[in-house]
Amino acid sequence: MIERLLPGELAWRETRTDPPEAWLFPEEEAVIARAVDKRRREFTTARHCARAALAEIGIAAAPLLPGERGAPGWPSGVVGSMTHCAGYRAAVVGLADAVLTTGIDAEPHEPLPDGVLGAVTLDGERARIEELLAADPSVHWDRILFSAKESVYKAWFPIAREWLGFEDADLTLHRDGTFTAHLLKTGPEVEGVPLTSFTGRWLADEGLIITAITRLPKAG
Repeated sequence: MIERLLPGELAWRETRTDPPEAWLFPEEEAVIARAVDKRRREFTTARHCARAALAEIGIAAAPLLPGERGAPGWPSGVVGSMTHCAGYRAAVVGLADAVLTTGIDAEPHEPLPDGVLGAVTLDGERARIEELLAADPSVHWDRILFSAKESVYKAWFPIAREWLGFEDADLTLHRDGTFTAHLLKTGPEVEGVPLTSFTGRWLADEGLIITAITRLPKAG
């Protein structure tokens, strides 16, 4: 599914199960030594996907350890993102000279739990969600917005190396499967221009919501 959201510069792997052949490096095992089974399976399978995607771009398997604020530590010269939710795990990777940053997120296609929408959205975002619900109530727009904000953070952090809260990005979802994120926090310069926004894509299919952002270098 996720390939529908990605440019050709990214390699990807996704799975709906936890393959028995998935394995971890000793350094990764140490990270989750005390984790419950659910967390262990998520962690292991996401890295299984990541290693398969890395192999596609010619990068050897290596430990992928959580770093600052939990962001995965990718091999030198690689950008990437991982995600997992109930019944789904995925990873995308690309070479840093071809991809500036990427962020992906997966969620069940279900409404957000009570109280979450108000905690993660701005007034204008909630108003736009109401408009989208009126136009198409079959889609859980609140969960798509939440997922898109997660993708924004995953794309932001490798560039800025600092926190971006839910309140620091104003998102607009579009019914054509795209979204825009206006950043309300001063970002670093990217290719000589301040980072002020992201554009991304979303899909809701097979009981899942997937969102993705990819920022490519400017041509020339």
